[in-house]
Amino acid sequence: MEGIEGESSGAGRFTLPPMRISNEDIIFCVDVDAESLVEMKSTGFNGKPVTRVDAMKQAILLFVNSKLSINPDHRFAFVTLAKTASWLRKEFSSDIESTLTAVRGISATSACGQADLTHLFKLASHEAKKSRAQNRILRVILIYCRSSVRPQHQWPVNQKLFTMDVLYLHDKPGPDNCPQKVYDALVDALEHVSENEGYIFESGQGLARILFRQMCVLLSHPQQRCVQDDVDIPKSLVKKSPAADTTNGEDTVPVTSSQ
Repeated sequence: MEGIEGESSGAGRFTLPPMRISNEDIIFCVDVDAESLVEMKSTGFNGKPVTRVDAMKQAILLFVNSKLSINPDHRFAFVTLAKTASWLRKEFSSDIESTLTAVRGISATSACGQADLTHLFKLASHEAKKSRAQNRILRVILIYCRSSVRPQHQWPVNQKLFTMDVLYLHDKPGPDNCPQKVYDALVDALEHVSENEGYIFESGQGLARILFRQMCVLLSHPQQRCVQDDVDIPKSLVKKSPAADTTNGEDTVPVTSSQ
């Protein structure tokens, strides 16, 4: 836990002094570029292919329901990202029906080109100040889908008022895209603005279950996190020999952290 030092009670027992964990205001920022319409390898109940935007909506609903079951006082708002960020639902709410309505309103647009994150950071900082006044903290969860276009931003390095997490869905590397460069730009943006430890996960496999698994890791509260390099969850429920283990091969990603 950030800012907490353990103390020994003399009998070999390790204790932590209590600290207040703030309720969260969470902004989901969903990329609505045409690349969000790329089909995943999964299919829906009707047998039709699931697109990235479909999977993102399902992952958001999974997150919100799970987060509210942990603490019903967390609240959510929604932003879409085209060339820049714009509000989809500005009012923070813990009402699940309100969330369902907002998620249904997420739809892809035409190709948007380069995304400018500056306005996203501006609106998040503005909301973060209001959250702090209510003894809450603010987090942005950015879901980004563009494989060939690096996001940009213009933001002062010393202004960190919120935490940002990133989920990056992308194509495999090829002549027409550069997911590694995009990933590096997203890492730079996250480190540039995050007050607490921000997490970034990515997948080029096109598997919805990987997105859902990564979204579940983001349920962790920013004030209770270890650094991402120490995250070793989720663990496989089936013990396999190294030679037979196909998990790493299945989830192997073509972009790597530069940290």
